[in-house]
Amino acid sequence: MSMLRNLAIASAAGLMLGVSAAAALADDKPPLKIGLLEDHSGDIAIFTMPKVHGAHLAVDEINAAGGILGRKLEIIEYDPQFDNAKFQEFARRLIEKDGVQVIFGAATSASREAIRPIIDKDNALLFYAQQYEGGVCDGNMIGTGGVPEQQFSTLIPYMMEKYGKKVYVIAADYNFGQISTEWTRKLVTEAGGQILGAELIPLGVSQFGQTIQNIQKAKPDWLMTLVVGNAQSAFYEQAAAAGLHIPMGSSITIGLGFEHKRFKPPTMQGMHVVMNWFEEIDRPAAKAFVARWHAKYPNETYINDMGENEYSAIYMYKKLAEMAGSFDLDKIRAQIATGKACIDAPEGQICIDPKSQHASHQMTLLSVNADHSVKVEKVWPRVDPYWLGQIGCDLTKDDPKEQYTPSNLPSK
Repeated sequence: MSMLRNLAIASAAGLMLGVSAAAALADDKPPLKIGLLEDHSGDIAIFTMPKVHGAHLAVDEINAAGGILGRKLEIIEYDPQFDNAKFQEFARRLIEKDGVQVIFGAATSASREAIRPIIDKDNALLFYAQQYEGGVCDGNMIGTGGVPEQQFSTLIPYMMEKYGKKVYVIAADYNFGQISTEWTRKLVTEAGGQILGAELIPLGVSQFGQTIQNIQKAKPDWLMTLVVGNAQSAFYEQAAAAGLHIPMGSSITIGLGFEHKRFKPPTMQGMHVVMNWFEEIDRPAAKAFVARWHAKYPNETYINDMGENEYSAIYMYKKLAEMAGSFDLDKIRAQIATGKACIDAPEGQICIDPKSQHASHQMTLLSVNADHSVKVEKVWPRVDPYWLGQIGCDLTKDDPKEQYTPSNLPSK
């Protein structure tokens, strides 16, 4: 709590956190309230607090520059405590009581799916600033994190070419892990590879002795790890202690969980991940962003992918509102449809695809060395979120509000 500046407990249960520094405004125009719905406590709080910090940093910068359309921003935020029922309760409160039109929030796919029907019903706007399993075709959601065609379609061919075609998968047992495993199976088998085993592990599990034995017995060429949360991250230390030295790939490790900073070397040696952001990016704008961040949050361990995505999402909202000359959702969506909604984010330029309302990214393949430094193996200058458009999602024409997967495609 002490890390959050200008936050105060405002609900009887101590779950509502106060507004940002924009609360005390002297302007004639009323502040524009925006909702922030991220976990400050619970199993994944260590990873989601950078999302909170990224939002506050962006709002502070935007307010210092005059706000959006002449209005300063005021953050109204709650702590759902990694509880999907609280996500739903607070999403309703933000829209119906607090009067927000836009919510930035939800770190897991389960929490996103818990609140998306509420967002849709009330015709609000959700910025989902999160790497995820992809597939959501919903005009009330804008996705600014990586999706499978940006991460799996780049990482998996690289790993198969370098290490081999026999793959073992471990994943969190909810929609992110389930659908990400489906994507892994699809891409591996299409490339002539073989999935030797796929384990779906319940959230909160922290003991992996049997899983490690299963992997050792299967003898894969490499391991795809899609474990989520602080408890499941224990896999890496236990695997290293058990002598499981095997190349690994992931769409969430390092970039989101910054395990190379939290665990002792050489625990993460041999990990490979494709991300749109990592703190070590060698780019002037990225370095300046890192310097501003750590000046505001000197105790932050690492600026993870979530944090940069949330920061950029608020700037994308600013861009869209200014393009539209309005905060009205229909007018904002009309601007997305032009294909010109782009910003220069810390990671580089990102643009919103009109058909899917997801962001393009420069994607980088990193590997982790024995000393836990990272090495850039390959860079894709721009990867568009093309899959939804390919299968028939076109939010400029229709709004099905569905989540599609390789086994659940739109009906023709």
